[in-house]
Amino acid sequence: MAIAGYGGDPVDPLVVFNLVSALNPMIPDLTQLLQSLHVDADWIGLRAMREVSTRRSVRRQHPTHNGTRLDMGIMVEVVVDGQLGYGATNSFDRDDVQRAADQAHLQAIAARQWGLHACTTSVRPPVVGHYRSPCAKPLDVLTAGDVNDILLRLCRHLTVSSQVVQAIATAVTREIDIWLVSSSGSDVHQTLSVVEGHLSATAEDGAIIQQRSDHGYLAHSYQGGWECFLTDDLWARSQHIGEQAVELLTAEECPTLKTTLVLAPDQMMLQLHESVGHPLELDRILGDERNYAGGSFVKPQDFGRLAYGSPLMNVVFDPTIDGELASYQFDDIGAPAQRQYLIRSGTLERGLGSLESQERLRVRGVACARATSWNRPPIDRMANINLEPGSTPLPELIAQIDDGIYMETNRSWSIDDQRYKFQFGCEYAKRIEQGQITRTLRNPNYRATTPEFWHSLRLVGDRSTWQHYGTPLCGKGEPNQLIWVGHGSPVCAFEQVDVFGGGAA
Repeated sequence: MAIAGYGGDPVDPLVVFNLVSALNPMIPDLTQLLQSLHVDADWIGLRAMREVSTRRSVRRQHPTHNGTRLDMGIMVEVVVDGQLGYGATNSFDRDDVQRAADQAHLQAIAARQWGLHACTTSVRPPVVGHYRSPCAKPLDVLTAGDVNDILLRLCRHLTVSSQVVQAIATAVTREIDIWLVSSSGSDVHQTLSVVEGHLSATAEDGAIIQQRSDHGYLAHSYQGGWECFLTDDLWARSQHIGEQAVELLTAEECPTLKTTLVLAPDQMMLQLHESVGHPLELDRILGDERNYAGGSFVKPQDFGRLAYGSPLMNVVFDPTIDGELASYQFDDIGAPAQRQYLIRSGTLERGLGSLESQERLRVRGVACARATSWNRPPIDRMANINLEPGSTPLPELIAQIDDGIYMETNRSWSIDDQRYKFQFGCEYAKRIEQGQITRTLRNPNYRATTPEFWHSLRLVGDRSTWQHYGTPLCGKGEPNQLIWVGHGSPVCAFEQVDVFGGGAA
């Protein structure tokens, strides 16, 4: 077995001081810390992470959350005889990091007799670089008082009438620094600035209760500064949400029929996430996630062959889009992130999997080994999964539909553990009749199987209809990891879909 070459050089006490007191571990310090560790391993890496987050929320003119959270620590990862081992600590003291390294080494040694696959150090490539989110209005330009005043005003805008019985406005900020150094020479620093926003109004009239939100819970999640929240249309948008919640109280129930279904980009976000993103995760296909997140109807032999959907379906993994929630330059094992087609002209090309999952399954993947925090190992995750725009302007798309239903904003979802059969509900719908958008409908739902649904894709909106949103709440892994992902899509039309209202069986 090769020795990584970390012979226990004495650590400079000043390094520990710098790491802890400044809360700003720099690459040279981490490299010195790495070189001080005694570890008999083929490869060793340190991934340090610091996250400062704020969450402020107002409900019915009363603050409900108003706090700041700091979380930081180091994950030690080793490769020993083809097995991976992990140890973590929230201390930057050299002895504590050494104990984490010892734990990682023991874990890798213990895994040797049970290992399903022996990976090589090629799954931890040497990389050097940095990434920083675009940011026009830094997160520290607003005080807690400023943010609370804005949220209180937003609640007043949402409350357009006495029928609005609950209004919620939320703003979450995150500043995340991730450093990665390794025995193979990796030297990476990435800084993510994230703003997440949520607005919702609940209206009531007797036994009828309807809710409208700002494209879904925390869907306005982007990389950037306060410019992502304080948009020019913020106040008009909040009032519109309240007005649509009231409008739904007197709307017709969504009918039950098989028809043309048109989905807005905010519902396409959920559709892509559940019926494209999760089924293509290679660890699901390998069976690693069967206990908790589930498996996939996709088989290893499907890559390069399976007609996943209609020829209009083009889905990309794209971590290069400025402002989209899961953009980055490297994933959490140092794999360089690039825009890659997952599905091109309806045919499945590659999956969502780390370098070790790609090596085990012998299929092509992308740079998507991601960890929620310093105390979680990277696993196969989505990042930005987007549907490419087509060529049909929205008026032309609607004009081609004699009878259909247009739906916006996910309200509920149910999908089996193989990501095959699903049933989704939306907040708001409109009837399409003779090429025109007409009546408002409430409680709209639809159901299908994944292959049937994507093969029914008939029309794809052009670039003018393309929008991207995000969610910080994609859950997976044991112990659980909630991670942030982004999804962009144009408006899309699907033929012969089963649609039903809230009262249908």
